[in-house]
Amino acid sequence: MSELGYSPKNLKFDDDGRKKLIKGITTIASAVKSTLGPSGQTVLIESPHHTHGITVTKDGVTVAKAVDLLDPVENLAVRMMKEAADRTATEAGDGTTTAIVLTEALVSNGFELLKADGVNKTEVLRDLVSLTKEVCNELKRVSKKITPRRLRDVATISANNDKNLGKIISDVYSKVGKNGIVTVDKSQTSDTHYETTNGLKVDRGYSSDLFINDHRKDECILEDTYILVSDAEINNLLTIEAILKPIIQEGKRLLIIAPCSQNVINTLSANVMKGGLKLCAITPPNFGYKQHELMNDIALTVGATYFSEKTGDDLSIMTIADLGMASKVIVSRDSTVIVKDTVDNEDVINERVEQLWAAHKMASNKTDKDFILSRIASLTGGVGVIYVGGKTDLEQKELYDRVDDAVCAVRSALEEGILPGGGLAIYKIATYIEDDNNKVAGKILARALRAPLEQIYINAGLEMTEDHKTKLMYDDGTNGLNIKTGEWGDMYKMGIIDPLKVTKSALQNAVSVAVTILSTNAIITMARTYEDKQ
Repeated sequence: MSELGYSPKNLKFDDDGRKKLIKGITTIASAVKSTLGPSGQTVLIESPHHTHGITVTKDGVTVAKAVDLLDPVENLAVRMMKEAADRTATEAGDGTTTAIVLTEALVSNGFELLKADGVNKTEVLRDLVSLTKEVCNELKRVSKKITPRRLRDVATISANNDKNLGKIISDVYSKVGKNGIVTVDKSQTSDTHYETTNGLKVDRGYSSDLFINDHRKDECILEDTYILVSDAEINNLLTIEAILKPIIQEGKRLLIIAPCSQNVINTLSANVMKGGLKLCAITPPNFGYKQHELMNDIALTVGATYFSEKTGDDLSIMTIADLGMASKVIVSRDSTVIVKDTVDNEDVINERVEQLWAAHKMASNKTDKDFILSRIASLTGGVGVIYVGGKTDLEQKELYDRVDDAVCAVRSALEEGILPGGGLAIYKIATYIEDDNNKVAGKILARALRAPLEQIYINAGLEMTEDHKTKLMYDDGTNGLNIKTGEWGDMYKMGIIDPLKVTKSALQNAVSVAVTILSTNAIITMARTYEDKQ
């Protein structure tokens, strides 16, 4: 810090800055893209926070997160590439490597083609965004709904072609149903297995980061937990004193599903940090009449008494007997999974489901119908937990990452459908873009769309011959090469499948980050001293 109270900055302009950005992008992409496809290689990462200080992984986002470069401009590019990977991982749970491969191709080709005389950069980048929307619409059009058989294929591919893991994941989903919830945990043994039970998912996360007790996954996990369900705001802890006292005395855990004032959240989180309380608070889902209905469903599922402000209920008279119970609660930033080992009120739940089906038949509005269906799914869907084992901590960590990715990929496939895999779907679309569009944006996007499939060939040690290129571009829309067997044929029939949501998310995030980088003309970084670099 200078005497004047500000920090000096370094500035880079035009080609000087772009060359640094490209170098940073190339560096992180080189580390990540070697993991792509069935012949992708693992990456060893020095990780002081993991056992033995080593992480072994094929997960693109894990590799990307591990990369930090000394040069500040190059590292800015790395951080932006990480953003594309992070967004994709958050939205779709998979496709992070594809996102990085696409981003590198977009940026490198973009910088090259934008140099031409007479090119209006702003117009090109606007066209690039517009063309990306068209590609996503076309992907949606050619996608297919997933079948039970295809579900196993998606799981197997996402688990690095491990058929055993693919079977386990597909078996779990077959038991919990399309509307069920599947989570991943570490096994206490070397075997990987699964268990299914009853439960539900609430689309709300923790009210404060201080409730997190599993910092590796940024989650709050509570075992054998009491559950308070209310839409009445808790403004003072004295209101629920009758609940908190016995819970604290007995060392029990509590999940609060209720609106809480900021003072209450601050007090609760402070006591959690001190170790006096084992709890988490989340806000009620949705709003208005929908919130009332959803809270009723939650209370019914967990066996709690629903205290509603709308009916004049007073929280101060609540007792332990009014609380619900769950064997396990997993609270993330955006959602809460409630697991129940047993269902004590199955008859009541079945009655509620019948009522909802009757209401669904009577409803004329699509929004209302969809809302009722989501409530039925919440009440009837099960919860599956896959316990990942391993002979060593390193093996367990690597398997855990693979299973977690595969579960997310299956979830994405169930939500939006599937495409012919291995990057084939976007490779074929590239041909049409190039044929129908002579604009610079079309050339940039077409080259990028071919990059993932080309990288899969490279990782497998295969040369993409002109014959292969022609067949890939103009053969039947679902035909491609099975890299493992060398067989040419229908990708669906060979079980080589990509979830639509994963592909779309990777492309959209790659374009978003690439457009930002390509539109950059000046780069400002903090001035570093020799001591800063040590």
